[in-house]
Amino acid sequence: MNRTVVDRRSSVLGEIQLQQRGIHYEIIYNGTFLMATYNGTSERKLVHTALNTQHSPKRVLIGGLGVGFSVNEAVRSNDVKHVDVVEIDPWIIEWNRTYLKNVSNTSMDDPRVHVIQSDFLTWLSKAIEETYDVICLDIDNGPDWTVSTDNKALYTNTHLAQLAKLLKPGGAVSIWSAQEAPWFEQALLKYFNKVQVIRTPVPRGDDDYIYLAVL
Repeated sequence: MNRTVVDRRSSVLGEIQLQQRGIHYEIIYNGTFLMATYNGTSERKLVHTALNTQHSPKRVLIGGLGVGFSVNEAVRSNDVKHVDVVEIDPWIIEWNRTYLKNVSNTSMDDPRVHVIQSDFLTWLSKAIEETYDVICLDIDNGPDWTVSTDNKALYTNTHLAQLAKLLKPGGAVSIWSAQEAPWFEQALLKYFNKVQVIRTPVPRGDDDYIYLAVL
């Protein structure tokens, strides 16, 4: 099936495109596939597995807006009262409010959702007063496959320690990855009491992975 370029923009990381293929959309960064609306199983699981570790999670942080599956999963919970979404790219934010609005069931209009346009690592370095029950990160393709070289810092000891400090006691962080990274599981165990690797089959291509860590 042929793809149609719906929108093409110059972004902080290079050229970003929104392409349509039938009823579905794909987001392409510098010619590399980043995300699509085909199937949101692993993106939704990223959120609900973390929420399920908590008795009554009120505050959620999502790193990476994507096509809206994760934020929609967060607002489906009646317990959740506040969702911060940190997204670096203004065009992804705009597309979620226009072309992709129905993908997230208009979750961007939910008054609990607060979108922050910022590089996640920049935001993280300044977020010393924030606390969350759950943090869900879908920044790129995972610890071993980053969209930009700067994102590699997210998976280092320094930033894993910062994530742990943002969590309330017993809180959880979940991190999406397009492939398994055994070393990363060990890195998480330095700062979290329990770490689980959740393998998620997808209809096409290799399985996705979710790293779930609980304080």
